[in-house]
Amino acid sequence: MVRSRSLACGALASAAAAGLVLALTAAPAAQSPEPRHYDELRQMAAASPFKNLTWQFVGPTNVSGRVTDIAVATRPGRTRAIYVATASGGVWLSENEGTSWAPIFDDAPSTAIGAIAVAPSSPDVVWVGTGEANIFRTSPAGAGLSKSADGGKTWRFMGLAATERVARILVHPTNPDVVYAAAPGHEWTPNEERGVYKTADGGRTWQKVLYVDTMTGAIDLAMDPSDPNVLYAATWEHVRKRWNDPRNEPAYKGSGVYKTTDAGRTWTPVNDGLPAPPFRGRIGLSIARSNPNVIYAYVDNYEIARQAKPGELDAYGRQREDVIKGATVFRSDDKGRTWRQVSEPGAFMERASGTYGWVFGQIRVDPTDENRVYIMGLGLNVSTDGGKTFAEVDSLPGGDLHALWIDPENASTLFNGNDQGFVVSYDKGRTWRAFADRIHVAQFFNVAYDMDEPFRVYGSIQDHGSRRGVVDLSKGRDKIPAAAFEYAPGGEGSHQAVDPSDPTIVYSAGFYGHISRTDFTKRDARGRPRSTDIMPVPDSGAAPLRGQWLAPFILSPHQPDVIYLGLQSLFRSWHRGDAWERLGPDLTDNDPSKMGDIPFQTIFAIAESPKRFGLIYVGTDDGRVHLTRDGGKSWTELTANLPRRQWVSRIVASQFDEGTVYLTQTGRQEDDFGVYVWKSTDYGQTWTSLATGIPSGPVNVIREDPADRRILYAGTDTSVFVSTDGGTTWQVLGSGLPSTFVFDLVVHPRDRVVVAATHGRGMWALDAQPVERAVRGRTPAP
Repeated sequence: MVRSRSLACGALASAAAAGLVLALTAAPAAQSPEPRHYDELRQMAAASPFKNLTWQFVGPTNVSGRVTDIAVATRPGRTRAIYVATASGGVWLSENEGTSWAPIFDDAPSTAIGAIAVAPSSPDVVWVGTGEANIFRTSPAGAGLSKSADGGKTWRFMGLAATERVARILVHPTNPDVVYAAAPGHEWTPNEERGVYKTADGGRTWQKVLYVDTMTGAIDLAMDPSDPNVLYAATWEHVRKRWNDPRNEPAYKGSGVYKTTDAGRTWTPVNDGLPAPPFRGRIGLSIARSNPNVIYAYVDNYEIARQAKPGELDAYGRQREDVIKGATVFRSDDKGRTWRQVSEPGAFMERASGTYGWVFGQIRVDPTDENRVYIMGLGLNVSTDGGKTFAEVDSLPGGDLHALWIDPENASTLFNGNDQGFVVSYDKGRTWRAFADRIHVAQFFNVAYDMDEPFRVYGSIQDHGSRRGVVDLSKGRDKIPAAAFEYAPGGEGSHQAVDPSDPTIVYSAGFYGHISRTDFTKRDARGRPRSTDIMPVPDSGAAPLRGQWLAPFILSPHQPDVIYLGLQSLFRSWHRGDAWERLGPDLTDNDPSKMGDIPFQTIFAIAESPKRFGLIYVGTDDGRVHLTRDGGKSWTELTANLPRRQWVSRIVASQFDEGTVYLTQTGRQEDDFGVYVWKSTDYGQTWTSLATGIPSGPVNVIREDPADRRILYAGTDTSVFVSTDGGTTWQVLGSGLPSTFVFDLVVHPRDRVVVAATHGRGMWALDAQPVERAVRGRTPAP
């Protein structure tokens, strides 16, 4: 059945290239059961001996996060309901115009949200499409669609889990059982589950009604407000490489606009006047409610605007590539039959989406004025002359915009979603109100701790820089208050490490491993703690240094003045970063064919044995693992000893036994959600899988308990797990933690508190002492 459907879809792509009317007939897909891994997770949580331990939100209370979509339900006799979808923090609801908010999608197979919609004729019917459609630095995959019939109180899984991402949901204006969903496709690999899906029975069955090919999905949908049988779909050909952003490639031809006039039974391409196929990137669509003949297309245009100058750098310090036209607005006055470019070329539009138009692509038309148009990119820009000229709405708090709802009854009311959260304007954008202190969806990459009393936790947050907050145990270990977090050294993608003997000395590695040392006892001219750049300098004639977005570094457990930094080689400093030495060769493949605009083939994990100085393990993003026993004088490769070669997400050298080491691998960058956890007791010569009992990956982190070698903790994209028998079996740890993405966790060695850094719901803490007591009460530690 799959094979025959593929053949039909191939014919569809050929017809599209010829500009013919397209018809796709596919057997309806029955509603899938809830994803098996999540059913297992819930059963494990209910049976866990640690289910009575409670995770406590510790903050930040003053930082929000990326909002991807907004839906509003107008309910007769009741206040309107505002639903805010977030990139990886679930769905939040306010029924009092933002005075208070509640998360309503915490217990779901995925809390990465791409789209949300309310049925116009039945405002308590809410649809959620999981999997963020914006190809961001971290855009977690989802698990299909869910539906609520009671305004978000309860949810039912409605299938399409294999799509992994949903970019738009449209519900028929008078029949809530008719729903369309746009599936842009997997982020890293080609797949057949791309295109436009339709259900006519409320989600019990789905039919794929528009499909181009395994590289091309549907990124946007728009429905004619005067005729619900008329829809427009924007398709986008893309796949992401580990060393490149998802830019257009010369052979690409799948991106464009399609139209149906018969509710999805047949489609025809409508691209007359748009850029040629190789130059069409992501496209956003919007129809003028006041005049449905008028449609706007917001195209990420890959036609070259100007050549970059040598030495011209982008926002992250990399050599800028040739500047493309980027954000370009086209308008059709004949329902898509023909298009014309209306936005004026120039620096303003080139800068509107920066160098990453694949992240944005949202456009909206004022429901009462066909010539008032909003486009979203780095900021919110508005045109009052039909898209010819734009001006930035510079009063808006926040940047990197992804969602905009305009009240159809009062176009002065704007609800906006951006990387800093959800904001509201009641005067067409002149003034705004923000809700960062009420929607807690911070996307942490990491967590570190200090040894102060009370101790602080540190972490870097997507688009918010780095922050730190206090974990206050003074009122009881079960009464940790949530706290506002303050500035901390580092950027939005950083690791931190604090001198264990002096909590005023903090090390941080910002973008791509650029490391610095900060002294909180000294202040710079702006009153901030003074930072010193301690980045190594490559030898004359040597290749440029190459570090991951989250390049790792550690302080030696034997002497905190000794620092190890992972780039393509391992570097060591004996004196707090004042001077560096390279410890051996490039430890990656160093394959020129896998080098692009994103650093790849870099070290991603470092561990030094607490039992022996100079015994160091290194793991890379291209799947290689090395060991040195002599402080880097010689290296032994362990890669072939592992059952598989994959991105190494963590290495932990045991603090109890010199030859024991733990390693986790992630398949995220290959759309592989397997569980890869390994243990070696012979310095990496042989490995045993510890994956049994963890329902799904990726596995992002593993930690040893500081008091008992039998206790291990693991963080995955759905939960935190604990093993009390050295990894033979696993249990869900605690309750109350949303099913969000646990990117890192630590166990404070003095205070015995587990802190989890989630990429979507901030930081959470749990008392580790009951786990330790339970294990000690069973048998003495070996």
